[in-house]
Amino acid sequence: MTIDPVPQRATTTYLLAGGGTAGHVNPLLAVADGLRARDPEAQILVLGTREGLETRLVPERGYELLFVDKVPFPRRPNAAAARFPARFARAVAQVRAHLRDRQVDVVVGFGGYASAPAYVAASRQRVPYVVHEANAKPGLANILGARGARGAGIVFEGTPLRGARVVGMPLRREIVTLDAASRRPGAAASFGLDPDRPVLLVFGGSLGARRLNEALAGGWEAVTDAGWQILHAAGERNELVDPQHPDYRIVPYLDRMDDAFAVADAIVSRAGAATVSEISALGIPAVYVPYAVGNGEQALNAASAVRAGAARLIPDAEFTADRLRTEVVPLLQDGSALAQMRERASGVGTRRGTENVIEMIDAAIGR
Repeated sequence: MTIDPVPQRATTTYLLAGGGTAGHVNPLLAVADGLRARDPEAQILVLGTREGLETRLVPERGYELLFVDKVPFPRRPNAAAARFPARFARAVAQVRAHLRDRQVDVVVGFGGYASAPAYVAASRQRVPYVVHEANAKPGLANILGARGARGAGIVFEGTPLRGARVVGMPLRREIVTLDAASRRPGAAASFGLDPDRPVLLVFGGSLGARRLNEALAGGWEAVTDAGWQILHAAGERNELVDPQHPDYRIVPYLDRMDDAFAVADAIVSRAGAATVSEISALGIPAVYVPYAVGNGEQALNAASAVRAGAARLIPDAEFTADRLRTEVVPLLQDGSALAQMRERASGVGTRRGTENVIEMIDAAIGR
């Protein structure tokens, strides 16, 4: 990743707000790293709650973490809803104190519990702020924040966020700089795979995905019979019986996703925002099986890649061993279809998400 050096000027103080889940923390940290790489003298602060992943991940990356109370938006009229106005006002006051004490120049929000009070506080302190929304269905904090933002960036075309433009997902550096061709031999060896034969990568997050595991348990032989190898991250507590087949590698977790992507010629996975963004940026053909919870967020995340012809989608309830055999395996055997999917992925994925967000930040402060 190459970012133009910052012009000579007074040190800028950035406050990056977000947290709770990896989906908020990881793009935040990617932008923080990009800002630090561009200007080592910049003051980069992170705003989060005491309950989220940020309490561990932010200090590990070397950034100072400031805290704000976690105040969930009320979903129904109850005692918590009655207490919400006072609790939210207190959270806003906490952030305003941070903005004043640390002389913050700009706030960057990534959604989550920390962002909503950050947007209100920034507005009241007349500090410019920008919004980044990672999901195709935006969260309430960002919907409200976008109304007064100097800039709003989205990952997926069609995300309903006021005044937003597509900037892409800020990705981990190891993904942005991945050279799959040069990495493939060593990565394949680490997994016990043949680098000269195609690999289907299957994963469903750190806990695995029961639906994917069950489909693979009943249909993996059709994949290997088609000449493909399988690298399957089945989750820490999976109940699969490893058949000990040389072409089917089952691991509980992938510590190095960059190595897994380096060997992947096709992917079957869930459709989290970061997952879809990384796969599209790397141009890997994918079959998404969206997690069937919530309001269909994962299916929406995959929609732009599917529309572009870079991926296919199979609903969770329909992903069975039989569907693996009748739809996924024929795709794996169709070299021209896979090549077309790789080509079309370039139209929906980008490795410049971090740079694009930083440009949006610069515009907000008139740089």
